[in-house]
Amino acid sequence: MSVLVNGSPTEEISIKRGLKQGDPLAPHLFLIVAEGLGALMRTAVDRGQFKPFVVGRG
Repeated sequence: MSVLVNGSPTEEISIKRGLKQGDPLAPHLFLIVAEGLGALMRTAVDRGQFKPFVVGRG
């Protein structure tokens, strides 16, 4: 798997582990990762490294 960064794909990422579907920890782990990613994105916006975009009218 690879991710598009500025329209170009990154190097191949090997996914070796994951959680089983229905794992009771999955929602908690998702929230922890989402909070961390949100904090990193806010920091990048504050530093001018990332330009936010609005989706919808809100």
